[in-house]
Amino acid sequence: MQKGQIILILLLISTAALLQGCVAVVVGAGAAGTVAYVRGDLESVEPKDINTVYQATLKAVEQLELSVSKKTKDAMSAEIVAHDSQDKKITIKLGATAEGATKLSVRIGTFGSETKSRLIYDQIKKNLE
Repeated sequence: MQKGQIILILLLISTAALLQGCVAVVVGAGAAGTVAYVRGDLESVEPKDINTVYQATLKAVEQLELSVSKKTKDAMSAEIVAHDSQDKKITIKLGATAEGATKLSVRIGTFGSETKSRLIYDQIKKNLE
């Protein structure tokens, strides 16, 4: 029984240590504003309608010289798939919200790249100004 309790305590401590890193990411992202990088996706809610954000996103993709392979849009959602010079897949998803804002998500490759995602997001934000 004593050995089982020690193993359980060690398991709880290691789980808490692993989760502490995830919590720090979410808290740090919240402090920067409405932008968060979670599980490989950079997510934001922009106070603009989906059409405006879509046009700003297309312009950003062009300015960054990314190669667009797919773009779809309707009144509620949009998706742009592009590739960079290293043939990394870039997926940008937009979703209209009930408040007239737009949820924006940027993902680079399978596992994500916060640096590249933020570069794309920053260019989209410049185009929204």
